[in-house]
Amino acid sequence: MDPTPNFHAEAHLKRRQRLMAEVGDDAVVAIAAAPVKLRNNDAPYPYRQDSDFLYLTGLNEPEAVLVLTPGAKVEQTFFLRASDPDKERWDGARLGIEGAKEVLGMDAVFDIETLDAKLPGLMSHRSKLYYLMGQHQQFEQHLNELRADMHQRSDMAGPTTVVSLQPLLHEQRLIKSADEIKHMKRAAAISSQAMQHAMTRALSASNETELHATLLHTFTEHGAVPAYQPIVAGGERALVLHYVTNNQALNPDALVLIDAGCEVCGYAADISRTFPVSGRFTDAQKALYEVVLTAQARAIEAVQVGASYHAFHEAAVAALTEGLIELGLLSGSVDDNIAQAHYRRFYMHKTGHWLGLDVHDVGDYRIDEQWRVLEPNMVLTVEPGLYIDHGDDIPPEFRGIGIRIEDDVRITRQGPEVLSREVPKTIEEIERWMA
Repeated sequence: MDPTPNFHAEAHLKRRQRLMAEVGDDAVVAIAAAPVKLRNNDAPYPYRQDSDFLYLTGLNEPEAVLVLTPGAKVEQTFFLRASDPDKERWDGARLGIEGAKEVLGMDAVFDIETLDAKLPGLMSHRSKLYYLMGQHQQFEQHLNELRADMHQRSDMAGPTTVVSLQPLLHEQRLIKSADEIKHMKRAAAISSQAMQHAMTRALSASNETELHATLLHTFTEHGAVPAYQPIVAGGERALVLHYVTNNQALNPDALVLIDAGCEVCGYAADISRTFPVSGRFTDAQKALYEVVLTAQARAIEAVQVGASYHAFHEAAVAALTEGLIELGLLSGSVDDNIAQAHYRRFYMHKTGHWLGLDVHDVGDYRIDEQWRVLEPNMVLTVEPGLYIDHGDDIPPEFRGIGIRIEDDVRITRQGPEVLSREVPKTIEEIERWMA
């Protein structure tokens, strides 16, 4: 049994080795799998492994712990559920101890039931304990209780310092490998197809639910799962940035904003498109849409190796502000409107975020209080938008229109690579596709 599809033990081993080199020989690292979460009574939510644990092990099972002891004779110790035919009849196959020995590339593998007996010995005479602080509170509490017990014993000195693992591990996750990029490209391809299907379905759909169902159907038939709850926001519901009710009637004269992406082998896509339910933009919709499209094009062009992370947001803000002034929704100079943040009435979020095992992926945006510099094989979203309220000072034809255009972009030395480029995006492309 493979722990995850397209699992590569060597890639996970290299990640663990890099992490051990960074924490040093005087440290111990302990990281737990995500627990099962109940939806109600005894019915669990679909299981999703902790992203950090998945990154280091590839195992998509609960009740497992990885312990790393750099410099020891046994550096990588793994605990997981033993095979149990009776329980597997109810809940499905487990990798088991022998399976883990065969495929995970660990130095030693034990039954999770032996964790409390063996973990103090692994922690003994190590000065630092690294774990994911604040991520799994029950496991964190248990680690610190064991450490406190060790300090009461004369034969076993426990770590005196606890250190958050997130800064080291999350910096490592920020630069994607070739295998990670492959998974992200597939997630983007499936998500792009789902968005295209939803555009086609909109012509006959009467409710947001039908478009939501189209997205999920496409994800599922390709063996993917939603990376997050899709947004299918018809008309003025697009002004609610995180609208996920997705059950209201579609107005054929309005736009619909869809923000959706699937997950492949744990890696996410995140795409947004806004298009007319009828298949044809009105003049007012076209005018606003072109402003957002121009802003996105300028922002993507600013996603370059060596550029500041903030540069593409600044490019989008400048383009949106110019467009809002041209349409009469703002007045004055571009510089003054940006300086006084007047654009935030219509554009209140940032232009993107890191993308990877998490939709809003890990990694610092600033280093030493400065925006970090973009590097090859970082992946981020570029997603400017406009959200026009119902104010009395707004021309009636613009009121209640929400537009967001979002693509997934890989940073390369040859320039930005748009992973979601297959989804129609210009007005002409959208109208031609929907026709």
